[in-house]
Amino acid sequence: MKVTRKSIIRFVAMMLAVAACCALWSESAAAQCAMCRASLGPNSTFARSFNIGTLVLLVPPVSIFCTIFVLAFRHRRSG
Repeated sequence: MKVTRKSIIRFVAMMLAVAACCALWSESAAAQCAMCRASLGPNSTFARSFNIGTLVLLVPPVSIFCTIFVLAFRHRRSG
């Protein structure tokens, strides 16, 4: 079986995706800073909603960064 550069990049990307999923699955990924935790109080339902809202607000900047990175990578390879 011939190992190409493209298959190596695909494998590394898949492993990074698995590592990111494992990191986000952990309990510490859903923690807030001390000020947020104190202001939320003992209401665990609201704290969970707050964590989900934080992740939702993280999606646009990450998407923009990934788009710019992919465009720069393609431009670099084309010329």
